[in-house]
Amino acid sequence: MISKLRFRSYHFAILFLLTYFLTVSFANEDELLITTKDGQVQGKLLQAVDGEVRAFLGIPFAKPPLGNLRFRAPEPVEPWEGMKDATEYSNSCYQFPDSTFPGRILYVSILYILGVFGFLSLPDNQNVRGNAALLDQRLAIQWAVNNIAAFGGDPSKVTIFGESAGSACVGYHVISPGSNGLFQRAIMQSGVPTASWASLSLEETWNRARKLGSLLGCSDPAELEACLQQVDVNQLATMQFGVMGPGLGGYPFIPVVDGVFLPDTIESLHKKEVLLGLNRDEGTYFLIYGVAGFDLDESLITKKQFLYGIDLMFPGAGYLADGAVMFEYINPANVNFLAVFRDALIRIVTDVLFICPVQEFAKSYAQIGGKPFLYHFLHRSSVNPWPEWMGVMHGYEIEFVFGRPLIPSLGYTEEEVEMSKRFMKHWANFARTGNPGVDGDTWPMFSPENKEYVTLDTNLPEKKMNLRGSQCFFWNSLMYLMQL
Repeated sequence: MISKLRFRSYHFAILFLLTYFLTVSFANEDELLITTKDGQVQGKLLQAVDGEVRAFLGIPFAKPPLGNLRFRAPEPVEPWEGMKDATEYSNSCYQFPDSTFPGRILYVSILYILGVFGFLSLPDNQNVRGNAALLDQRLAIQWAVNNIAAFGGDPSKVTIFGESAGSACVGYHVISPGSNGLFQRAIMQSGVPTASWASLSLEETWNRARKLGSLLGCSDPAELEACLQQVDVNQLATMQFGVMGPGLGGYPFIPVVDGVFLPDTIESLHKKEVLLGLNRDEGTYFLIYGVAGFDLDESLITKKQFLYGIDLMFPGAGYLADGAVMFEYINPANVNFLAVFRDALIRIVTDVLFICPVQEFAKSYAQIGGKPFLYHFLHRSSVNPWPEWMGVMHGYEIEFVFGRPLIPSLGYTEEEVEMSKRFMKHWANFARTGNPGVDGDTWPMFSPENKEYVTLDTNLPEKKMNLRGSQCFFWNSLMYLMQL
């Protein structure tokens, strides 16, 4: 089976993007040497769907996180002399195809520190407080705001967006006082900072740091930072997964509620338009890597395997919680159908990790004056190589947002080509106007009372209300009782 670690890294690495929308025409050769505040960069022309675009690759915004900068907050890059070659990518996990986003749009993707390197927090250490990755992202946003005019962009019209863990990071910048004023709008695809998988307490983060130190022979608390800074980077990247207990999905080191980057209250922040949403079958991706009985076959799990999956999500919840979940999701009349337990667990994981927390975030943000718009993506790609039961998977809206169906050799249907064009229009129009509607059809804003959302597939968008309302009410009630 494909490595779980590789897939985790893939999804985490691609998920944070910054987009800037231009009012300029396509570039020519004379615009490939740009002077930034740090020095000159030389770019190149790339072929896109509607013509040529300028590309500047691998521009540094921070010093490398090496030596005593490992685990610490980033420092701005030092200015350089002469011209820096920006015609080749720096080290990167993933890059989007050059055909994306036809039109007068400038987009900036950033590579930032991940996992233990970006989220390690050490007790009684003011230099390693955690959230270095979020500070890395903030520094990249600040760099772009300071320099984007040189590339033809407007620093007063910035939209940041991301997917999954990157979407949660975008949400953190929305609610962080130090980031909130740097951009105007945000797009959050399949993830919010208030989801259970998106943050850890300081206590849990410190416990994991101590355990990691023990695994790597760094047991002296007073020397923990210095010792871990000397550990081989590949060993550190691998051993970090040894600090995690049983559970479904998740990462060993993630954002921490520190009271510094993340405030206690967000009422005083600038309220923004936020486009957020999710895919119909988000949970299948996590099940195939985390629960016994799920694989590339039909994954017709038993009741015992179903209950094991529930216990992975809620360790120690007990048989009463198991019974309540069974009552909510399993129709006794269907208990003998082969797929009933598989399909129920898909719905549970999707509801608990995505649908309910996304709507709860939208509700809370609307209540303090924010302007959320919610979508629900329903189309399974015709070229999706995964088993049919996995449905509209986590991460599989990205190809349509970035225009992959517009590449004829990839074999998408004509309906998917048109849907992808419409996706790009929705995203671009949201960044330009604050409403994702196109062709005169505005989207309704999500309200706490009606919970409006829009469906996205090969058909025209359809406006609906209260997505999975009874199930989210069930989970909110059960979670409350489990905390008593």
